[in-house]
Amino acid sequence: MAAPLALLLGISLALAPPLAQARSLRFVTLLYRHGDRSPVRAYPRDPYQESTWPQGFGQLTQIFIRSTDYDRTLMSAEANLAGLYPPQGQQVFNPNISWQPIPVHTVPDSAERLLKFPLSPCPRYEQLQNETRQSAEYINKTRQNLEFLEMVANQTGIRDVSLESVWNVYDTLFCEQTHKLLLPPWVTPDVMTRLKQLKDFGFEFLFGIHQQMEKARLQGGVLLAQIRKNMTSAANASAPQHLKLLAYSAHDTTLVALQMALNVYNGRQAPYASCHIFELYQDDDSNFSVEMFFHNESGREPFPLTLPGCDQRCPLLDFLRLTDPIIPQDWVRECQVASNVQDTELIVALAVCGSILFLLIILLLTVVFRIQSQPPGYRHVSNEGEEQP
Repeated sequence: MAAPLALLLGISLALAPPLAQARSLRFVTLLYRHGDRSPVRAYPRDPYQESTWPQGFGQLTQIFIRSTDYDRTLMSAEANLAGLYPPQGQQVFNPNISWQPIPVHTVPDSAERLLKFPLSPCPRYEQLQNETRQSAEYINKTRQNLEFLEMVANQTGIRDVSLESVWNVYDTLFCEQTHKLLLPPWVTPDVMTRLKQLKDFGFEFLFGIHQQMEKARLQGGVLLAQIRKNMTSAANASAPQHLKLLAYSAHDTTLVALQMALNVYNGRQAPYASCHIFELYQDDDSNFSVEMFFHNESGREPFPLTLPGCDQRCPLLDFLRLTDPIIPQDWVRECQVASNVQDTELIVALAVCGSILFLLIILLLTVVFRIQSQPPGYRHVSNEGEEQP
């Protein structure tokens, strides 16, 4: 019985339709925050000024793709590339150095319009921020923490500590604490906890609280538009496919701006080296899908992120449809304040009318001048007007 059974099984397998093509990873986009660094600045009464940090302010501590034009993000990019792509075969130029040079692309800080947030200049965004400052949530948060903010101002020597600037104090103290420096007596665990909470509120102020979707169009939506463009290009069978991985080396505000635009922000500052991952797959039915992950803790696997309105494995067309509302169509125009747009149109209209009027006046003066400049011609005098002899 065994032989006929085996024969039937073989025939069945031979007649069965071929297995569908396996799901394959086609393209990956990484957006990560730089690694551990020294403080960006010290507060006036800080016992640890720049001389305390051998590498200076705002620099990475252990190590000296597109990246923003900051040492810490450029260095993070190089470090990550060194780990991802050790030299092999002909790439090894020195057997004692397990590293190969890989270019990192950047633009001057003044020209950065993709990775440094908040993006500016954008008058409409500034108007939204002024409106946010008038919101009940912002006013109540300020009132609840007024005495605490005044205490921080007195202890640090900073003249004005607000919900928007307090993150600088927390950041400096956090860096000093991380590097085992003794903090001043006023910096108790409760103070650090409260500073952290206010710092997290400051991130929400930048990209949410009031008119979050419009803020997204003016901020994180700009970066998301580029990410969507890259994924769409990777899914286009007719386009030449060269890139498999694209990495952005940036900042915590970059991650917050993007995640607030996607409405997947967890309300907490992204730790050093946190990474938001986009994976584009070609499914077994030849369609494409997008999966997102967030890696924010060493030693643990990235946890999945789900775009609201879609599954974690989101069809690419659904991903594009759901994110369309936060993609700016004309960022420069959307950044203009409505009254400014109307004023601009009025000014243009007045300028056109003024130009036409000026031309008409010139034409009229020209005609008058030509008439007056003509010499007098012969004049006929009637016989009736002559005197009789």
